[in-house]
This record gives sequence, structure tokens and C-alpha cells, in this order.
Amino acid sequence: MIFHRALRRELVSSAGASFTVLFSILLTWTLISILGKAAGGKVASSDVIALIAFAALNYLPIVLIFTSFISVLMVVTRIYKDSEMVVWFASGVSLTRFIKPVLMFALPLIVLTGVLSFYATPWARSKTGEYVERFTKREDLQKVSPGQFKESSSANRIFFVEGVSGSSAVVRNVFVNQIDAKGTSVVVASEGVIETLPSGDRHLVLKNGRRYQGKPGDADFQSMEFERYSMRVSQQTTEVGGQKEAKSLPTSELLAAGSDSAKGELMWRMSMPLACMGLVLLAIPLGFVNPRAGSATNLIIAVLIFFTYNNLINVIESGIRRGKFNFGMAWWPLHLGMALTVLALFAWRLNVNHRYHPRALWAAFKRGGAKK
Repeated sequence: MIFHRALRRELVSSAGASFTVLFSILLTWTLISILGKAAGGKVASSDVIALIAFAALNYLPIVLIFTSFISVLMVVTRIYKDSEMVVWFASGVSLTRFIKPVLMFALPLIVLTGVLSFYATPWARSKTGEYVERFTKREDLQKVSPGQFKESSSANRIFFVEGVSGSSAVVRNVFVNQIDAKGTSVVVASEGVIETLPSGDRHLVLKNGRRYQGKPGDADFQSMEFERYSMRVSQQTTEVGGQKEAKSLPTSELLAAGSDSAKGELMWRMSMPLACMGLVLLAIPLGFVNPRAGSATNLIIAVLIFFTYNNLINVIESGIRRGKFNFGMAWWPLHLGMALTVLALFAWRLNVNHRYHPRALWAAFKRGGAKK
């Protein structure tokens, strides 16, 4: 049917443009955030590209939901704005006839949102956790960039190295400022190397340097030279990827877990495709606009509805996670409320558009008076 083909073509074009804009904003925000973490020494600079990809997968379900909602809303609003809806209504095309082509357009997006929320997003969160954990468990000196001051993971040492010898753990011209029970000490050495003891502890061995303890001028100020000085930089390491959070668990493990955290995460994953379908259907009656008025109000209302719906999903998820809500009684009322809202808006718009509605009768009466 010409009506279906024209509507789907316009929906696809609008969705492509909306997704491009929203995804560009997401990538820019993610890039700034991760680059800030890399500059602050929280993640490795070599992992920035991978972390950006994982973050994009993490937020992609939300972007797809918003894209589908805004696309349908903008197309329906444009049809009302250009008075095309009057032509369709006069041709016998009811507002309910928009449901089928809109669902045919949105079905791939709904399925993709479900696949991402149930499979891709948990995998991306798991990989992000592994990358961050792997960097956290690296030795302190391996995190140091030449020419930069870096704080140790225990927050009681500050390292500075002038250069690194190759890809090994040997560093040149080392400065270490350490705070312990004896006070503040400063150690400088021409060379340092990481050594691993049989117990698994890692020690920084400094060679040919000096150690200063206390404040200059005090009676207990100490200065000593050494040929070899050892300090522990990390205890025995554990394997990366220990116990994972519920957000990072695969869906199969989430179903078997049975904990409140697992149920809360399962509710969030189930809500993503349901929210996509509900908002897409809501956009059809919500797209009404007076051709003589502006269309910005609809877009503002749509943004408020989207963020309210998304925040309510997060509130219910948090309540289930904390054990305040029962999973069986908490996951469906919000989506049922959205379905009832869609039905109510459709009933209202169909009633308003009916030829025997008072508004339609009044418009016909005015047209008849004008002819006289």
C-alpha cells in the first residue's frame, strides 16, 4: 500500500538522522569522560579505544529507544503540521491504521534493543570491569609515565621517573615521596627495578641513591646513602575477573543467581524492549499538533516523558535490588500503565477526530455559515 510504503520510508530516514545525532553526542561525551580518566591515571591510555567501544555498547539500548520514539513522533507531527493528516482522514485512513507500519518499522529496533540489553550490554560491562581491574592491579611503577608525578594505589607514595628502560620494569632517575608511621621520607635513586619474591609480593629495588627522613633543621632529620634500597609496592596479586557484579553477569547466570541484585538487573533488561515498544506506540497519538501552531511543545513533552519513564525504570530496579520491592509484583505495573496511557490517548484522539464530535460539528457549522 502506498500509505505504508511512504510512511515507512519517512520513518527510516528520520531514524537515521536522529540516530546519527544522538550517537555522535554519546561518543563525544564518552570520549571526554574516558580521556579524563586516562589523564587522571584511572585507566590505561592504551585501553581508551576499547573502553569507548564498550561504553557505546552499554548505552546503545537507551539511544535506540530514544531514536525510535523521536523518529515516530517527528514524522507524525510533520504529517499533522503539513495538513496531510486531514487528507488521510478524509480518505478513510484512521489513526489506528498507523500502528501496523509503525510497528513494522520499529520491530527491528525493538529486537535489536532486546539483544543488546540481554547479551551485548552485560558483555561490554564485564569487559570494562576487566580492563579497569587489570590496570588497578598493575604495579605502581608500571602506571608511571616518564616526566609525570603519579600517586600509588595505596595513596601514601608519589612516584616520579625521568625515563623507562625499554619495556621492562627498570626505571631511571627515580623520585619517591613516602608517608608512613615515621613521617615523611624522600628517596632519590639513579635506577629502580621491580622484583617478585617467592611469596608473590612485589618490591621496588632502588640502587645508588639517597634517603631523607624528617624535616631539614630538626634534630631527628636523617640523611643516608645506599647502594640498594627495597620497598614493597604491591602484595600478592589475584587473578583478574573474580566475582562479578549483577550488571556484568550473562543473562543465563542472572536467571540462576536468584539474588535481589540479579532480579533487579533482570527487570532492567526486560524493560528495555518493552519501553521501546510502548514509547513507539505512544508517539502516534502524541504527535498531534495544530497546523497553525508550533511543534516544539510536542518534542519537549516527549523528552520529559522519555526521561521520566527511564528514571522510573531505574527506581524500580533499585528497589528490587535493595529488596524493597517484590520482583513479581514490581516489574509489570509501570509497563501496564504505559499501555493504558497509549490506549487512552488513542481513544481520545479517535473521539476528537470523529465527525460527530462537538469540535467537528462546530467546524462544519462555521463552514456552512461562511457559505451563506
